[in-house]
Amino acid sequence: MIFHSNLAKLTGFIACLCLTVLLFLASNVYGYTNTTWSTFQDAYIAFNGSNEHVIIRDIRLPRAIVGALVGGALAIAGALMQALTRNPLASPGILGVNAGAGFFIVTGFSVFSLTSQSEFIWMSLLGAAVAAISVYMVSSVGFEGLTPLKLTFAGATMSALFTSFTTAILVTNEGVLDNIFLWLAGSVDGRKLDVILPVLPFISLGFICALFLGQAMNVISVGEDVAKGLGQNTFRVKLFTLLIVVFLAGSSVALAGPIGFIGLVIPHIVRSLVGIDYRWVIPYCALLGACLLLAADISARFVAFPKEVPVGIMTAIIGAPFFIYLARKELKKQ
Repeated sequence: MIFHSNLAKLTGFIACLCLTVLLFLASNVYGYTNTTWSTFQDAYIAFNGSNEHVIIRDIRLPRAIVGALVGGALAIAGALMQALTRNPLASPGILGVNAGAGFFIVTGFSVFSLTSQSEFIWMSLLGAAVAAISVYMVSSVGFEGLTPLKLTFAGATMSALFTSFTTAILVTNEGVLDNIFLWLAGSVDGRKLDVILPVLPFISLGFICALFLGQAMNVISVGEDVAKGLGQNTFRVKLFTLLIVVFLAGSSVALAGPIGFIGLVIPHIVRSLVGIDYRWVIPYCALLGACLLLAADISARFVAFPKEVPVGIMTAIIGAPFFIYLARKELKKQ
């Protein structure tokens, strides 16, 4: 832990907030179309209808908003899942929540011909809930009950299952693949403000409720028996936390597709900075999760310039080695 005192943690939080704002603004400035910081300023102060001003206001601003919201939401969801299951490998991507949400959206698009963002939101939330409940039930079967290793295996299995279902639909319906290929890879490109607004109530509710879960997560992360001994209603806490994870992960998938590894990597980085106090971990995750996805999105614009790489690929490049390291570390403990 780097920040020991509350003052140091507050100072670090302000520094992370400044970094988030800087990356958010940079996301509005840098890209395929050459613009400058002064162009960005003029787009709002002295809008003249030029191509550069329209790109900044109508394309890059919504893109930056989606990046910040989705990054923060996935990081918080990962932190809550790791505390709830006491599994350092838990995250919406690893435990199949993102894959379940993605499968339901693809099903809604191809089978039920759903096209509106509000319909996608409900399908995504339903898929995330089905995946989360399925993983929890499967990993609880057996004499030992739910263990971190069984939870990881169950999550990987359900993720592969939902991914295979999604692939089967796409193989049999090429028109669906053409329309949502970029979304399936995980992308914040091409989103408009009218797409963000229907998701905003769900993701905002998830953010707000998560901030009030810090103390409960501190207790339950120690162990269920200890939590019960301290008078905590663990079933109610688990159910409420699971609902918040579904809101955050489901909303994120509806906006940007199944972006992985942010919910895995960021909580570990945050705990190395501020310790295991979830009253600090959760707000830090919101900022650093946004920072990671914004930075990955900016980098994705230049890696294969002039083409763009889906941001989901960039987060996978960062997160996959980290997951392998954690998995090997956990297996050595078994």
